[in-house]
Amino acid sequence: MESNRNNIRNNHKRTAVKRTSTNKRKGGTQNVNSFIKYLRSVKGTPDYFFLAIVIILLAYGIMMLFSAGSAKAYSDYGDVLYFVKNQLLGIGIGAVGMYLASKIDYHIYGGKIAELLYGGCTVLLILVVVGLGTTVNGATRWLFGFQPSEIAKIAIIILFSYKLSQPSGQKNLKKFKKGFLPYLVLLGIYVILLALEPHFSCIILIGLTAMLLLFVAGAPLKYFIEIAVPAVIGIVVLIMIEPYRMARVMTFFDPFADMQGSGWQIAQSLYAIGSGGIFGVGLGQSRQKFLSLPEPHNDFIFSVLSEELGLIGATLLIFLFILLLVRGIKIAAKAPDMFGMLLVVGIVGIVTLQALINIAVVTASIPVTGMPLPFFSYGSTALSITMTEMGIVLNVSRQSKLPI
Repeated sequence: MESNRNNIRNNHKRTAVKRTSTNKRKGGTQNVNSFIKYLRSVKGTPDYFFLAIVIILLAYGIMMLFSAGSAKAYSDYGDVLYFVKNQLLGIGIGAVGMYLASKIDYHIYGGKIAELLYGGCTVLLILVVVGLGTTVNGATRWLFGFQPSEIAKIAIIILFSYKLSQPSGQKNLKKFKKGFLPYLVLLGIYVILLALEPHFSCIILIGLTAMLLLFVAGAPLKYFIEIAVPAVIGIVVLIMIEPYRMARVMTFFDPFADMQGSGWQIAQSLYAIGSGGIFGVGLGQSRQKFLSLPEPHNDFIFSVLSEELGLIGATLLIFLFILLLVRGIKIAAKAPDMFGMLLVVGIVGIVTLQALINIAVVTASIPVTGMPLPFFSYGSTALSITMTEMGIVLNVSRQSKLPI
C-alpha cells in the first residue's frame, strides 16, 4: 500500500516537472513569437508625400554638397568627389535603415529597448570624455569614427516618447517632483557629458527637443517658466567659461569688428549670401567657397547655396523643411497612439530645429555655433541616422487609422 502511494507521488512529481518544462518552453516560444511579431512587415501604406519630400531634400543636398565642397575636397584630398562619395555611401546605408525602420513596427522601440538605447548611449558618451574619443578642432566628440551625440538625439526622443505615453507618465506629469523632474535628470546626464566634450550645439538641440516633447505631452506651462532661469544661467556659465564662445557672442553684435579673427566666419558667410541676390551667381560659380568660407561643405553650406542659387534657391530649401514639418505634424496627428505621435513630433521637431538654427547662424541671426544643416551638410553617419529616423516616421504613417 505504502509502495503504491510512493509510486503515485513520484508520478505526480514527474507530471509536474513535465508540465513546468512544457510551460517554460511555451513561455520561451511565446516570447520569441512576440519579438518576431514586431519584426514582421507592417502592411499599411506609408505617406508617400513625406517620402517624396525626404528624397527631394537628399537630391538637393547631394547636388549642393558637390558644388560647395568640390574646391575643399580637391585642396585637402586631391579628389573633387571625395565628400560626395562618402555622402553617397551614407545615403546608401541610410536608405537601408530607412526601409527597415519603415517596415518594423515602431512599438518595438518602447520598454526595455528605449532604456537600453539610452543607457548604451550614456556609456558611449562616457567613453568619449574619459579619453577614448578622438579630438578634432579642439573638441573630443568622435568615437571609433562616429559621434555618439548623433545617437543621443534619437535615444532621448525614444525614451521620452515611450515614458510620456504610458498611463503613469501621463498621470505623474502634472507633479513636478514625481513627474517632471525625472525627465530633467535624464536630460541632465546627457547635458553634462556633452558639455565635457564639449558639444554646445548638441546640448541646445537635445534640450529644445526634450522640452518640446514634454510640452506636447501636456506638462504644465508653469514648469517651463520655473526652469527657464536656471537654464539661462547654465547657458551663460557655459559661454563664459570658454573664451571662444564668449568671442562668438561678442562677434554676433558686430561681425565686422574683427574681420581677421573671430568675425571671419560670419563675415564671409554674409558676403556669400549678399553676393547671390535673387537668382544667384550660378550653380558651381561660388567664389567664397574657394578657401575663404570656413566649412563650405558643412556648417556653412547654406551660405554657398544662397550665393549660387540666390534668394530663390534659399527659399526653396526653407519651403522644403516647412513641408517636412507640416507633413510630419499631420502624421503625428493621425498616429494610432501617443507613443507614435510623440516619436514623430520629436523626430520631425529635431530635424527642423536643427535646420532653423543652422540658417539663423549663417545669416548672423544668432551667435555662431557648430550646427550642420540636415540632408545637406557633409557627414555620412549623421545622414544615415537621420534617414533611419525618417523611416520611423514612415512606419507610424503606415499604421495611421485615418487617411493622411
